Amino acid sequence: MALSFGQGDAASRGAEQRANRVLRVVGPGNAAASNKPDLDATAAKIAELVRQRHDAHDLGTMPRGEVAKRVAEIAVEVLGTDRNALDLLEQRDLVTKGLNLVLPRAGGATLQPPADPSVQVEPAPSAAVGASGEHLTASVVEEARDRILPALIQRIDVQAAARMSRPELAQQIGDAVREILQDLQVQMNLHEQRQLMSVLVDEMLGLGPLEPLLADDTVNDIMVNGPKQVFVERRGKLELTQVRFRDNAHVMNIAQRIVSRIGRRVDESSPICDARLADGSRVNVIVPPLAIDGPSISIRKFSKKRITLEVMARQNNISDPMATVLRIGSRSRLNILISGGTGSGKTTLLNALSQMIDAGERVVTIEDAAELQLQQPHVVRLETRPPNLEGQGEITMRDLVKNALRMRPDRIILGEIRGAEAIDMLQAMNTGHDGSMCTIHANRPREALTRLENMIGMAGVNLPAKAARTQIAAAIDMIVQVSRMRDGIRRITSITEIVGMEGDIITTQELFNFAFEGEAADGRLKGSFKSSGLRPHFTTKAEYFGLDRVLMEAM
Repeated sequence: MALSFGQGDAASRGAEQRANRVLRVVGPGNAAASNKPDLDATAAKIAELVRQRHDAHDLGTMPRGEVAKRVAEIAVEVLGTDRNALDLLEQRDLVTKGLNLVLPRAGGATLQPPADPSVQVEPAPSAAVGASGEHLTASVVEEARDRILPALIQRIDVQAAARMSRPELAQQIGDAVREILQDLQVQMNLHEQRQLMSVLVDEMLGLGPLEPLLADDTVNDIMVNGPKQVFVERRGKLELTQVRFRDNAHVMNIAQRIVSRIGRRVDESSPICDARLADGSRVNVIVPPLAIDGPSISIRKFSKKRITLEVMARQNNISDPMATVLRIGSRSRLNILISGGTGSGKTTLLNALSQMIDAGERVVTIEDAAELQLQQPHVVRLETRPPNLEGQGEITMRDLVKNALRMRPDRIILGEIRGAEAIDMLQAMNTGHDGSMCTIHANRPREALTRLENMIGMAGVNLPAKAARTQIAAAIDMIVQVSRMRDGIRRITSITEIVGMEGDIITTQELFNFAFEGEAADGRLKGSFKSSGLRPHFTTKAEYFGLDRVLMEAM
């Protein structure tokens, strides 16, 4: 049947294995009989009889092996002479199916619908059943993996395996895994064997326990807080998963596998690293001694589906008039600063806005870990580089911005402004590179301007406050504020223009904002996107591109 679950002692495992043998020791074992019973229907009948003869509370407190023994005994009674038509594998599967139908009431595996419509099995609550069934399968497979993986590695050429495709590796190690299962006397049903093969291939080619989460399109973020705690974000809310690593060394191995693919490293001498996955997902790794409780991995998944301004409008992240104004702003080559908190959707919006860039323009992107996915044919992607073991060879964001100016770019897109590169980016925007875009961490548009001013000071340039603000006002045309609100939905809460200077103060005007109006019964926030009705300051630029009439209609 399966490895024991929830008991953890040899006696329980032995009891369950003996239960699996009950069918084998009764009768002559003639597997050549022609009339084989339907396993699903028979399992449903067995489970119904078990529940009739045993109290649900008793089943819930029994060791799993003892429950399996009761299931096997009743299976002998139900099958009668028909048991002779089943081979050993089918007998084990029958016990497994019956046990999985019985255990939902005792916190066990997922309930399977009976094949025989005449057999009525009352289902347990769906949430508890689903969680416990997943937990059961995961526990069985994880225990088998821990026992089999060391023996498997001894039997194969690991370097050759790393060069194989996933289907090739699965085919190559299949026979070896079955031999090891037999040598170690590990009993697993066919479903569990398939799960085990998938887990082993993930361990050898992929990112181990993280692979199912990476394949789940509903997951936006994956956060590994040590070996026993993995969180994900779904629909803006954090959830604790059942994913587990063996130990800190296992987490560290996966982290090193991620960063080594792009030529970076993470260890005690370099405990922080930004990296990316093959699909563009952004990864941050921090390890001891800086991470006290063990290695931590944070993955911001790259969405497989293209997010456009039209899609954002349908999802109520933005209104249709706001989307129109942003499209016109990008097409009119405005310098746009996207402001927002962590995980608010800044990079997603930057990707959406970049789709308005003309295909004939040369675009240079600059990032710490390349994650922008521009669709234009003429894009040059630049990525920073950390120092080597001797502390030499670092290439900073500022170095790349300076170099980009020598590459004849039409637009420069900076993944995120964090420090001294702000002064170079502002100078680029002021010297003919209209239509450039970048992101910044800030909670409000006015705060974004203050942060830019502070970053100019980080460059070591001794500019008076008025001179710094004048440069900001001349360089930035529009600030788009993005927020992830408490209902988990990301919304554009403000579109603000920079108009100019009045004395020492940068003057702005807000074109759109999100007005909060309350909370619906389902927990979603109610509100509306409102236009200020003001004439946009960039109307003259829009007129140059023939878009002024559409702009005024959107307002």
